[in-house]
Amino acid sequence: MARKNKQQEYYQALLDKNSDYEGIFFVGVKTTGVFCRPTCPARKPKSENCEFFPDAQQALLAGYRPCQRCKPLSYPNESTELIQKLVQAVESNPEKRWKDRDFRELAVDASTARRQFKKRFGMTFVAYARARRMGIAMKQIRDGEPVIDAQLNTGYESSSGFRDAFTRIMGASPTKMKAQVILKASWIDTPLGSMLAIADDLKLFLLEFVERRGLEREIERLRKKLKAAIVPGKTRPIESIEKELKAYFKGELTSFKTPIHLLGTAFQQKVWRELQRIPPGKTCSYADLAKAIGQPTAFRAVALANGMNQLAILIPCHRVIKADGDLCGYGGGVARKQWLIEHEAKSAKR
Repeated sequence: MARKNKQQEYYQALLDKNSDYEGIFFVGVKTTGVFCRPTCPARKPKSENCEFFPDAQQALLAGYRPCQRCKPLSYPNESTELIQKLVQAVESNPEKRWKDRDFRELAVDASTARRQFKKRFGMTFVAYARARRMGIAMKQIRDGEPVIDAQLNTGYESSSGFRDAFTRIMGASPTKMKAQVILKASWIDTPLGSMLAIADDLKLFLLEFVERRGLEREIERLRKKLKAAIVPGKTRPIESIEKELKAYFKGELTSFKTPIHLLGTAFQQKVWRELQRIPPGKTCSYADLAKAIGQPTAFRAVALANGMNQLAILIPCHRVIKADGDLCGYGGGVARKQWLIEHEAKSAKR
């Protein structure tokens, strides 16, 4: 009965093209012999012609070939080659002001770059490159360099043009920003969908699935609390968590060493520290968690603190379930929560 219910759940997710199920299952279509992602844009098969698999390997072993439209062997929402090429170009010369001829030299269509960046990052490529330049200018100003040097180093001949662009992105003029905190934000592709990482040069502040409900509010809360500017880019903590997540999803890592910064009340931090003590492959209830921190009647407050966690997977709020075994809610989606619990249980046995 449970298996039938799971098939119905997956089939409905397939009909809805529900991105919350990316990486949770793959569907083999008996009439075509191909297997697809849940979000494949192709016409949907009948239920009786579907076979569901927990991973791509099992679909391949069952004789299905990968769909050419949704490409199930690559990460969901993975950066296109064009995005990767342009991001690398920006990182190789982040002070550069991009012109039409620069796109032509890379054999890149500027309008295509604009559309793809807008779809992935919510900003055009030019806006991405400009924000990256302003992040560099911000660091130079904070390090004590004259504003005029930061202006010229980022390619602005006009002081008013630099000031206007800086203020638009950073929220204040260059002369008022010397004490401002600057954070870098970067997307990380995973088998369960893209994640957003935000960090300074020393610690990671946020790691969330980009489809998490209320993510925009989380980012704004982080920005206001730290009085920070958030710009595109990578730092050592982001590079570190990117490597660790790859190992985690391969089942080769169960604990993380990337330095993190917890922003919350004393009670919330107490809950989050206790969450980190739940062994991989194990779960506990909200009531158990409340008892563990010495406040057995505070299970509702514990649940709220759980929901305020901004470091998905690292602070393993997905390991907390209801006392009756129900998975209950999860910011990244219940299907992802179940996948993470099962994945960690398998990894712990290795």
